[in-house]
Amino acid sequence: MHTGRPALDMELPTPPTALLRMTALLAEPACDLEEVGELIQADMSLAAALLRTVNSSLFNLSGRIQTVREAITYLGFQEVAGITLQHGLRAAFPEAPELDRLWQRAAARSELMGVMGRALNLDAWAAHSAGLFEECGKALLFRHSPARYRPLWAQACADDGALRSLELDAFGASHDILGAALCETWGLRPSAAYCVRHHVDVQATLELRGTQSHRSLCALSALAHCVLNVPADLERAIDTLARQLDLPPDKIKAVIPLGPHRLAGAR
Repeated sequence: MHTGRPALDMELPTPPTALLRMTALLAEPACDLEEVGELIQADMSLAAALLRTVNSSLFNLSGRIQTVREAITYLGFQEVAGITLQHGLRAAFPEAPELDRLWQRAAARSELMGVMGRALNLDAWAAHSAGLFEECGKALLFRHSPARYRPLWAQACADDGALRSLELDAFGASHDILGAALCETWGLRPSAAYCVRHHVDVQATLELRGTQSHRSLCALSALAHCVLNVPADLERAIDTLARQLDLPPDKIKAVIPLGPHRLAGAR
């Protein structure tokens, strides 16, 4: 699946080699967890960021984790890979209060989408990645021209559809298209790139299109959006999406965590 390159002349950040190889390994039917752990361990900045996070109060582990292998043992490979990808993505952008809030939302959304995807026997890694990268197009535009983008973002911070229109007028490219292009550059699953490309429309309309894997990930994006931002719309979203996925609404309700950890304060 190709998203098409945006009209804006912008150089997309490239991932650390370890992350690029990690995402490629995760796409293989029999992923070599030992090799992935060694890849992370070999990149000092990624390994250090991972161990800082694992040993923080966020996880509240009883003992101190010294190596990537220990982190995988305690938390599981999926969690470690997600933390590593999150740090690698964040490191590609400048420090700014607006981006701090964006990364907080991304961490909450990616965790929630991964949890729901795993419970529904979907591609949990693709779901996690799509949630993490959903707003990265905003970070790209902010990185490209903070002085021009900051007022647009502030003007339509609660309405991604309105923000997309402002972005197209000002830059000739929007955050959904840019985010999908970055997904491709970073070697993410085609379904994750599709979800990022179409998340604005799906969240606004609750209409699912594309292949079954594309539709499923987009549905998770819409559900996460409701849980984290408009919980009053969650029942309607569940019913509407369940019909399109040919699933009982109760099956979807059962996989939505009640107060999942690390989601508080992410809005």
